[in-house]
Amino acid sequence: METIENIQAELKTILSEERYNHSIGVMKKAEELAKQYGVDTHIAALTGLTHDIGKEISNVEKIQYCKEHQIEIDDVEIHNVGLLHAKIGADITKKYGFTKEMQKAILYHTTGHVDMDLLAKIIFIADKIEENREYEGVEELRKLAMQNIDKCTLVILDYTIKKNIDKGVLIHPDGIFARNQLLPLF
Repeated sequence: METIENIQAELKTILSEERYNHSIGVMKKAEELAKQYGVDTHIAALTGLTHDIGKEISNVEKIQYCKEHQIEIDDVEIHNVGLLHAKIGADITKKYGFTKEMQKAILYHTTGHVDMDLLAKIIFIADKIEENREYEGVEELRKLAMQNIDKCTLVILDYTIKKNIDKGVLIHPDGIFARNQLLPLF
């Protein structure tokens, strides 16, 4: 598996400074959450670092990449091409020797998914609460993340769904299904 230092060097050449700093923040928060929940911190760090590797590819290039790599594009992604960065990122990280678990965590980090395991929940949450994020309620989410990972995942899914409703955009069904799976636990 590729080293963190080598991946950082590559990311510096392909991501904006802001996106790179976000990726470092997600890496750090993923390590912290992994330690809290007994997940391999190195695996969490690598996954957090690379979660947005496909984010700054243009929409045209995202579509082209998916065609070239036989990545299926669903109806919601056709209308919100930006979501494809998760699928592309999961595919790109194969070259680093990432496991299927790591690739799934990258795949699910934006919308959520009913099949999220502990690593996937860590990356999903770390993406939303890393140190560079500043929005109303983020401090409460940071505390909740250290106390109950499932409850934090549910709260973030609710927040994201509400935000997308307010923006008037399509909501990916993966997030709705993940929310509905977690809701009965609370």
